[in-house]
Amino acid sequence: MKKNGDIENQPNNPIHGVKLIDMLNYLVRHYGWNELGELINIRCFNFDPSINSSLKFLRRTPWAKEKVQQLYIKTVRGE
Repeated sequence: MKKNGDIENQPNNPIHGVKLIDMLNYLVRHYGWNELGELINIRCFNFDPSINSSLKFLRRTPWAKEKVQQLYIKTVRGE
């Protein structure tokens, strides 16, 4: 179980405090839906994409959420 203090003490966590919606908005602005769908081949990015439908899918699908988080980290770091 995490204590309130544990949430604030994550200096090595690059996505600490970043909401999934903010990550997704950043990636869409940076890459656009087409390129994002090529980088992470999931249906919600390739067919009639929207932030809301993508968020619903990502929140229910841990492996897809992980891919978005990893791409966000890689993109923000400029790798």
